[in-house]
Amino acid sequence: MSTSIANLLDTLTTPAAHALRRAADCILSLQDSAGYWCADLTADTTLESDYILLQLWMYPPQGGVWNPPTRPLIDKAVRSILERQLPDGGFNIYVKGPSEISATVKAYFSLKAAGVPMDDPRLTRARERILALGGIQSANSYVKINLSLFDMYPREHCPSIPPEVMFLPGNFLYQMSAWTRAIVVSLAIVHSSNPRRPVPAGFNLDELYKPGVSPAFRPAESFFSWRNFFLTADRFLKFWEKHGFRALRRKALAAAEKWVLARCENSDGLGAIYPPMMYAIMALDVLGYPPEHPASQEARYQFDRLMIDDGKRFLFQPCFSPIWDTAIAGFAVGEAQSVDHDAFAAPALRHAADWILSKEVRVKGDWSVKRPKTEPSGWGFFFRNDHYPDIDDTAMILLALSRAQASDPSAQKDCHRRALNWILDMQGGDGGWAAFDVDNNWEFLNHVPFADHNAMLDPTCPDITGRVLEALGAHELGSTHPAVKRGVDFLVRNQQPEGSWYGRWGVAYIYGTCLALRGLRASGYDNREAAVLRAGEWLRAIQNADGGWGESCASYDQGCFVPAESTPSQTAWALMGLIAGGDTNSLSVQHGVEYLLETQRPDGSWDEELATGTGFPRVFYLNYHYYRLYFPILALSEFVKHGAPQTGANRL
Repeated sequence: MSTSIANLLDTLTTPAAHALRRAADCILSLQDSAGYWCADLTADTTLESDYILLQLWMYPPQGGVWNPPTRPLIDKAVRSILERQLPDGGFNIYVKGPSEISATVKAYFSLKAAGVPMDDPRLTRARERILALGGIQSANSYVKINLSLFDMYPREHCPSIPPEVMFLPGNFLYQMSAWTRAIVVSLAIVHSSNPRRPVPAGFNLDELYKPGVSPAFRPAESFFSWRNFFLTADRFLKFWEKHGFRALRRKALAAAEKWVLARCENSDGLGAIYPPMMYAIMALDVLGYPPEHPASQEARYQFDRLMIDDGKRFLFQPCFSPIWDTAIAGFAVGEAQSVDHDAFAAPALRHAADWILSKEVRVKGDWSVKRPKTEPSGWGFFFRNDHYPDIDDTAMILLALSRAQASDPSAQKDCHRRALNWILDMQGGDGGWAAFDVDNNWEFLNHVPFADHNAMLDPTCPDITGRVLEALGAHELGSTHPAVKRGVDFLVRNQQPEGSWYGRWGVAYIYGTCLALRGLRASGYDNREAAVLRAGEWLRAIQNADGGWGESCASYDQGCFVPAESTPSQTAWALMGLIAGGDTNSLSVQHGVEYLLETQRPDGSWDEELATGTGFPRVFYLNYHYYRLYFPILALSEFVKHGAPQTGANRL
């Protein structure tokens, strides 16, 4: 290190330490009295659009007039949607992104159904944008399925989702991702009745059909392809729906009903996420459950809890994220505490650890279909969902618990043992880790007609694998452990040619590279190896002129890094990755830290408008509203600990 850079870094460490203290104080002030953290989790207008659609289902028009009891909330949803309309008339799926056809069709349907006149300029612009994007025919399959429930899209041109899927061999249902599984079973019940729910008098969407474009499925160019195979199968399923054995259909519906009801127990709704929770309400209705039935009441209650209506905003959250937020916030505070030896956060961390231990999953869920002999453990993403503990959340919880001491050390030790054994058993055959399941990798399922939500499978990915390796390293499972060796090999094999790693659950290559480098460091991987050196060069090469880092959600569309304006969370990820890779003293690190110091708010937080979280790549993105806070805390902690020689003046 040159003398000038060393002096700059040493000079920078003291303000970085003070910024770290302010940020840590800020996150501590946001801790709930029960011990957890839970930020707002927001997305795009499709959630509010679907809310209006659900109200139309629940409270159909009478005499052609739609006057539901939830009209005040529908009006708020209309305003919320229109506030986010783009100048070109469309609606996007991430902030500052382009108009997206499916989101725009959903918004148009909901706005028009809610009473916005067809000649309203806002609806006119949306209609023009839809036609420019290919018309309603270009929307994804789930939009078409939803519209078909109201006879607004031809049922014969929508994918068939039969309840008989419950009986397909080879644990077929469990080869789909956990979230798709919950959607498919509930939606299969809904479609079994072939609903044609009424709409307001004179309502249709004829104006959205682009002339000359068929509403039918588009076959693949190659005759011998999985897509064409599944399109042929879909035609058979449509024949089966009309002429199949009624006794088998009744048996399948009973199995699907039992499956849905079981997964609504000990959970904040079916799957604890918006789409299956909405379809569960519809499914119970189709099955004949009256509104006053406890199951129907619970399904609606859990769904309505996702609503944010604070007088300023009307939004729906896709789910709650307390486990995730508590894990990262707790780990961040623990890392800040390791810099400040006054242990200012010990009571808060103990409180968080106690809450975390109370949320450990101790029953078998869907994951046990492939791991029947594994002792249950792990944590989900939500307040309550015993059926779907999450490997990523569990790894993050283990990192948080490595920095926090619960009130009962013996119980914590036993919890660590169970969770570590569970996460080791959930390693995939290729050496990586996925989110909810093991070896969820039947690639041909991506070609079924309703797979265009881009979330049919739950594949292993570098970001989760890197985090798991970091968690294992924090619990002294090092480079000689067989699972660690396989995980490291997975990361090295899956590095992109330019040096980055793909991030499935965060945007996108910066996120994946950060976690891969941290996982490699925790596994004892030599930072002089080519994989680490290439990653560091790549991170330095994509740094913005303002010293920060930013990446667009468009990276998923392009299949490579797409730059964007700097954000606090992505800048923090880049810094964490560089430092993990052994770069503690470059000008890139210095400028990145300076960016965080210059953009920190007086209250210790940062502003972040762009989405940096990923739900389904190319389809659904997330704004985690504390990402702007706890990742900079982690980056500043890393810098203060590793970025410059420590002196008395560097202490907090």
